[in-house]
Amino acid sequence: MGAVNFLVPPGVYAPQEDTALLAGALSDEALPLGAAVLDVGTGTGALALAAARRGARVTAVDVSWRAVCAARVNAARTGLPVRVRRGNLFAPVRGESFDLVLANPPYVPAPGGGRRPRGAARAWDAGHDGRLVLDRICREVPGLLRPGGVLLLVQSALSDPDRTVGLLRGAGLKAAVTRRQRIAFGPVVRGRERWLRQRGLLSVADNEEELVVVRAELPV
Repeated sequence: MGAVNFLVPPGVYAPQEDTALLAGALSDEALPLGAAVLDVGTGTGALALAAARRGARVTAVDVSWRAVCAARVNAARTGLPVRVRRGNLFAPVRGESFDLVLANPPYVPAPGGGRRPRGAARAWDAGHDGRLVLDRICREVPGLLRPGGVLLLVQSALSDPDRTVGLLRGAGLKAAVTRRQRIAFGPVVRGRERWLRQRGLLSVADNEEELVVVRAELPV
């Protein structure tokens, strides 16, 4: 993701293994010069900047004002043109269309019923099944893709990648898991490990979390 010394204010999701996994998938894409790219849930803007370095016209969106400010500062530091907007998921780009959509949404299952996360937890907590935002992306992203457009989305195996693939295929996209990586439990998963095991989302033998990238393409 380059050598940028990213500004990461308190409460903003720092680039981690999932960011790097998605950046690797981005590097595999044939991205034409001037392609329209959307990075939703941009955080520090790391993925938006990776796309901008390749000559894409990039829009970055985050619901957090701190993240929006961080992404703007990080873009200014690099001198790369990234349009950064604050808003809930796709709301700031209604009526627009894109050649590529990047998504690193919250995807960790969370105890506490239907309570919506607040503060920094909005970057990872995603409801009882981890799909609070994933299902919305699957429903709404087909309307934002141009013919031949691609969605690259990273999530945990804890939040049912098969459902993600199935919903995207049901919406008429060609979808599959294209990358997998096992990582040590981070502090969030470690803190709710017992609850995840009780729910059967982690087996007794599991001591790592699997991350996956789902790639979906709208046929021409």
